[in-house]
Amino acid sequence: MAESADMDQLMASFRKFAVHGDTKATGRELNGKNWAKLCKDCKITDGKNVSSTDVDIVFSKVKQKTSRVITFEEFQRALEDLAPKRFKGQSKEAALESIFKLVDGRGPSNVGVTKVAKVAALDRLTDASRYTGSHRERFDESGRGKGREGREDTVENTGYVGAYRDAGTYDHKTKTEK
Repeated sequence: MAESADMDQLMASFRKFAVHGDTKATGRELNGKNWAKLCKDCKITDGKNVSSTDVDIVFSKVKQKTSRVITFEEFQRALEDLAPKRFKGQSKEAALESIFKLVDGRGPSNVGVTKVAKVAALDRLTDASRYTGSHRERFDESGRGKGREGREDTVENTGYVGAYRDAGTYDHKTKTEK
């Protein structure tokens, strides 16, 4: 019973990493980039016993010759290959159990993802209320962009030049002169 629960946890982790960063992924195959991320995030690579080079070599060894991805069964074999390297002082079964515990239930982390900088200069440059000239016309009073309306010149068939200050006063002037 405990063995099947561990395999379910392992399969869940495999699927989480398999779909990470790929919208078309089904979760049944893990590519090399996500395999390396799994090993890094689950702390299988420690820099001393297991390096990123070891991870890449094991990936190449367990995958099919023409394939670029590994299945869940190949994933288990890859973990079996890395377990004795990662846990040198333990027996093969204990090392395999330890490496499964590292991966069980884990998912990809987003540590180190670029965040938006909050700097006074950036705030000043992106403040739409301080824009002048034609750039000011692209935003409404609240600072939201007008979209296409703010980028394109709209044609008004009034007979006047755009932004003419006395627009619409022609009829009034001609009637008063007569």
